Amino acid sequence: MGTIKRNFYNNITPTGKFDSADLTGTIPATNVADASLTNVTSVPASVGDLVQKVASDPTPVGAGDVWYNTTSNALKSVVLSQAWSSGAPLSVGRQTGGGFGTQTAGVLAGGNYGSPPTLLGVTNTEEYNGSGWSPSGNLSTARRYLSGAAGTQTSGIVFGGFDASPGATAATEEYDGSTWTSGGNLVNARGNLGGSGTQTAALGVGGTGRVAFSEEYNGTSWSEGNNLNTGRSLAASSKNGLQTASLVFGGSSAPGAPGTSADTESYDGTSWTTVNSMNQAKDLSTGAGTQTAALSFGGYDGSSTINNTESWDGTNWSTAPTLGSPNNQHAGTGLQTAALSIGGSSPLTATEEYNVSTNLITAAAWASANSQSVPSYNRSGWGTAEAGWLAGGGYPSVKTDTEEYDGTNWTSGGSLNTARGAASVGGSQTAAIFASGSRNTAVELYDGSTWTSTTSIPTIRNAAGGGGTQTSLVVFGGTTAGAPTYPISTAVEEWNGSAWTTGTSLPSVRGSMNGSAFGTSSDDVFSAGGVTAPAPGAIPHSVTSETLSYNGTTWTEEADILTARASPYAFGTSGSAIIAGGDTNNSGATSVLSEQWNGTSWSTNPSIATARYTGGRAGTSSSGWIGGGYPGNDPSSSATEEFTGETVAANIVEITTS
Repeated sequence: MGTIKRNFYNNITPTGKFDSADLTGTIPATNVADASLTNVTSVPASVGDLVQKVASDPTPVGAGDVWYNTTSNALKSVVLSQAWSSGAPLSVGRQTGGGFGTQTAGVLAGGNYGSPPTLLGVTNTEEYNGSGWSPSGNLSTARRYLSGAAGTQTSGIVFGGFDASPGATAATEEYDGSTWTSGGNLVNARGNLGGSGTQTAALGVGGTGRVAFSEEYNGTSWSEGNNLNTGRSLAASSKNGLQTASLVFGGSSAPGAPGTSADTESYDGTSWTTVNSMNQAKDLSTGAGTQTAALSFGGYDGSSTINNTESWDGTNWSTAPTLGSPNNQHAGTGLQTAALSIGGSSPLTATEEYNVSTNLITAAAWASANSQSVPSYNRSGWGTAEAGWLAGGGYPSVKTDTEEYDGTNWTSGGSLNTARGAASVGGSQTAAIFASGSRNTAVELYDGSTWTSTTSIPTIRNAAGGGGTQTSLVVFGGTTAGAPTYPISTAVEEWNGSAWTTGTSLPSVRGSMNGSAFGTSSDDVFSAGGVTAPAPGAIPHSVTSETLSYNGTTWTEEADILTARASPYAFGTSGSAIIAGGDTNNSGATSVLSEQWNGTSWSTNPSIATARYTGGRAGTSSSGWIGGGYPGNDPSSSATEEFTGETVAANIVEITTS
């Protein structure tokens, strides 16, 4: 009877639909004229035999994987996604800086800032770790329009730009991951040039005056190579291209408006060749990638700032997903599939990441949540993202109120026995501790419904640091009296669930720590920021950037936070934490800045919406909240903001006929 082929046709029901309960390709007897099949010895596998049937989507999955979800009755697969997403802001916002490195190990050097941006360049350097920015060693020569940059985070190079003169400079500097040293000068001093290559084999092309110069660096000195076919300034380049294989595109090639260009040229180490142009003419843009796989993004089209992105495949340019916001005079680096846009005109602190991946990446962010019922500052709280609590408060009068948070709504809890605020706290929503506060020695324990007084703490304090649990808490520092000097303490006391004992004193006095300290127990406590004083009982107090950790015996100074502040909101662990807000000069100068701690160093994090300080907080570095606080003027805040760290999930789609 010949060869019988099995396919999905044999799984079609009389109504014309697939039989979703059977993708094996088994041929119903009614579909076969010769039911005995006496001459058949084997049958090829059906398509259905190769498609996995599962009740829930499998993990991990990769591009091209196909499966049938029997719960949703859907055929599914994983496909590539292409998109820009927001990254953590620069700590010093600016434009016209020089960018190099990769998306997870990038560098921005120099540039200019201000409103409007000053014509003078800066020396600031920052490094990106894929999550946030942190300061590094300054350039020796301040400069702007420093698009001549190349290399890696540990072996980079910048060249040219405009210095404080404000003329063009020929200066070259080399970067080793922390320090800049002088290199050989360019043959032709200029800014606005394209750069690519490595620290020991760099390429600088075009520049001020729409010149066609092309220069090569050998790690010691620059030499002139063959010129571009079309002179240009403000062009972009394939930042991770090589000295012998690079691409330059766009720029300004003629005076006057619009003056923008779409021209593209490719370099083979000897000569420049004109290749296919971009679809959009522009200057003040930036680029990433290599000679055969480049990306162009943002810029100015002669009349307005644009968010245009184009992708180069070695032959042609094609339209790609646009930047989240139009931008020009920004720096760029990375690869065609993992690029980084840094700073620029909108806004100066902006960071965006471009990814081509089988994963959907959702950037870390703060979001507004339901407010508390009681607006107040000096509220104290802890717990988790979905089971947190806030109690007390200090304005306009001290309070006894307690509120509990379930991750969505706030509800009233049992009242404190002693009204106060700015306490040292720890523990869960059903096993919490509230110690001292408002220069009081009262200590209370919470069981999820009722606060019960327990043994008082020996030292009167306000706004002391504190961290731990209901049975293992450390309280440290704080003010021990009021006006006129508000003396600050170094005293440390530890709670074991029934009694207080003296712990190792702080290295120096520390106060205004409400909300800025936390811990898992009395031998694992972490604190960032606060105020210090020349000596106990002395004024003026000044905010500090110091970070301290305590192991139950010794205080250790960790890496400083990027922005000194008092009473910020801090949550997480000693190995991974978030701080946000705070008072940056001990006079009510509220901040929206947020930072993240990775166990070794601090880097920038997305900003909160409402600038404030001295409130409650809880959670981990991937999921937490802040609540209440003082926004710098009356009335006090009742706002809640939730933090969610970056998430990565497979880009799963349903396969349909549409």
